[in-house]
Amino acid sequence: MNNERMNNVIFLHLLLLFVLTIVSQGHAHYSLGKEKVTHLHFFFQERLNGDRPTTVLVAKPKDTIINASSPLPFGEVYVLDVPLTEGLDPNSKVVGQAQGFAVGVGQDKLMVAFMVDFGFTSGEFNGSSISALSRNPILETNHREIAIVGGRGKFRMARGFAELHTVTATASVVVVEYNVTIFHYE
Repeated sequence: MNNERMNNVIFLHLLLLFVLTIVSQGHAHYSLGKEKVTHLHFFFQERLNGDRPTTVLVAKPKDTIINASSPLPFGEVYVLDVPLTEGLDPNSKVVGQAQGFAVGVGQDKLMVAFMVDFGFTSGEFNGSSISALSRNPILETNHREIAIVGGRGKFRMARGFAELHTVTATASVVVVEYNVTIFHYE
């Protein structure tokens, strides 16, 4: 290889190294901060009918029949916008909204795939949210768990779990108690 060509190769390598250094430095200034654990407690106040239902059927497979043994048949899709309250009473202070969708995914057993963003509208976490993406075995009323897979605002990079307990379940109202443990950064 002649000297001019060798110099060009060295120059290109140095230029590439310089560009990669500049690009990597642009991302090096962001720090997640110290990891912390937050515990939240609230009630999911779902209304299934009436003037302002909080959960609405938006799609179902052809010839699907809803009955007592299959209240959420395989393939049905529901959209939800459910208030989160501080207390069990539906008139207690609203602390946020659960917005997302649920899909009937169990063919032999009632199972829901639950994709919901829990946005907080008051208190320390106002403007922040956590996101759940998990199976939700809704007939297990005493104790079940869903995964927290992310968040935004004060819950950026969140992960954790929510323990659920169904307090009330009628044809028109479902109230679920949430105890949530979130790992996130300050």
